[in-house]
Amino acid sequence: MRGLALATGFNTDFSIKLLRVCKKRIYLGAQKQIKTKYMSIWRRKPLNQLLDEASESEKGLKKTLSATGLVALGVGAIIGAGLFSITGLAAATNAGPAITISFLVAAFGCIFAGLCYAEFSSMIPVAGSAYTYSFATMGEFVAWIIGWDLVLEYAVGAATVSISWSRYLGKFLGGYGIHIDDAYMLSPFEGGVINIPAVLIVMIMSLILMRGTKESATVNGIIVLLKVSVVLIFIAVGWQYIRPENYTPYVPANTGTFGEFGFSGIIRAAAIVFFAYIGFDAVSTAAQEAKNPKRDMPIGILLSLGVCTLLYILFAHVMTGVVNYQAFAGKDGIAPVAIAVEAMGHPDASGIIVPAYPWLNNAILLAILGGYASVILVMLMGQSRVFFSMSKDGLMPKVFSEVHPKYRTPAKNNLLFMILVSAFAAFVPARVVGEMTSIGTLFAFILVCIGVLIMRKKMPDAPRAFRTPLVPLVPILGVLVCLFMMVFLPLDTWIRLIVWMMIGFDLYLFYGMRHSILNKGDFSLDSYKVVAGSGLGMVLALVVVAYIHHMDPNIDDHFLFYFSMVFAAIHAMIYAYSFKKSR
Repeated sequence: MRGLALATGFNTDFSIKLLRVCKKRIYLGAQKQIKTKYMSIWRRKPLNQLLDEASESEKGLKKTLSATGLVALGVGAIIGAGLFSITGLAAATNAGPAITISFLVAAFGCIFAGLCYAEFSSMIPVAGSAYTYSFATMGEFVAWIIGWDLVLEYAVGAATVSISWSRYLGKFLGGYGIHIDDAYMLSPFEGGVINIPAVLIVMIMSLILMRGTKESATVNGIIVLLKVSVVLIFIAVGWQYIRPENYTPYVPANTGTFGEFGFSGIIRAAAIVFFAYIGFDAVSTAAQEAKNPKRDMPIGILLSLGVCTLLYILFAHVMTGVVNYQAFAGKDGIAPVAIAVEAMGHPDASGIIVPAYPWLNNAILLAILGGYASVILVMLMGQSRVFFSMSKDGLMPKVFSEVHPKYRTPAKNNLLFMILVSAFAAFVPARVVGEMTSIGTLFAFILVCIGVLIMRKKMPDAPRAFRTPLVPLVPILGVLVCLFMMVFLPLDTWIRLIVWMMIGFDLYLFYGMRHSILNKGDFSLDSYKVVAGSGLGMVLALVVVAYIHHMDPNIDDHFLFYFSMVFAAIHAMIYAYSFKKSR
């Protein structure tokens, strides 16, 4: 120390202080190097890497879809379950004739989200939809959350539609004197044994997808043309049988229960039917298979949204005009179109309405069967493509990204999900999984809108074939409108969403983080702490929501409540252990 003082010309005390400062800075520098050695869950996938993946068409998916094919793909998904089943149920129990306003509210949120989707899809033309967009803007952890949410959105949605398809098939065959035993048309929870028709339609659509996107897009185009034609005929024929008295009151008074008519009923109905707008979201998952994604993706997304919104409003207006909305309540509510067609006629001497076009009933049922089939096809396609992207990033097992050597499709991926979705369709009742699709879709749209705000700030000069107008206003409005609708969904739907997301946290914590290709499986302790801490937050949310739901005297939810408490307790221990281990 004295030598240092002599060499520097300073006194000994000052030299000691200088040495301590140098040691501290060296230590902090070393600590910084140690921290930067490990990767972060917030690390974003570089945009040039995403574009390189899109350009590898020889090794990736075959590029066969044009703008016309993308529009047909979107219309095929949008016109289906929401129009042919949920519309009547939402009108009967939530909105009344004001279901048309509900569709406007839902479309309002879709427009904002669609504009954000269009910018991302023209900028990042790779498979994966909101998952890919989140990975490029908000990092791997958020991408995992949205990817896992999309799995829920597509898988549960496809299962729900296939169950409804089965019920419509029974009605159609019944018109020709063919009856199938309910034991083979319903799940065990509904008094049956197994829903065989639902399983068969999932298998058929999955096999079509395994053959290739070109073939599935062609089949989908034929189905879309058929059902759009029938929808237009329904509107044109039904318009002359509208009875103005059926629109009075247009907005039924609230019954005293939140969500049953009145303003809250209109918004809840908007949230319930929102999953019918999943179509343009599914279009974005096919970006890597588009011939010219920068030009065709915005066209496919926005045009399919605009066409279907107009058809939805006109269809709902005619449907609630030809027959009173209360007729859609009960077991026949799942077939509102058939009820409306039967009312298209004139009363006889006894006052009973004689249908003017009885042949139209069977034509409508046939169109519904075809429409549901196209919805299932698009949902299965979207699901497999999301897992394809997640698997290529190492967050899911490699089998999900293996491409068939002949058909150039993720055939094994489709096969595995055919088994999974078929199991849901065979043994799970539609009422349990239906609303989960809506909340998953709304959540995905919110993250995409936030992603546009981040990309405009982080990468303002990145090339974009389409730019979302009025930023930041449009993305902010998209977030607020979608969140607003989510709040009006039933609490048991929130419980199921939270449980699903906690399962996703488990997979990411114990598999995804260890096999991540971008981060090479090396994460800082802070990253593990964030994931475990987020899991603890989800545990708290589950307990609070389940307790509030349990306090409602009009709901008997003992099984759901105790399941939630046990599930939360187990995961509290898992996440607490992981959080403590990361310190």
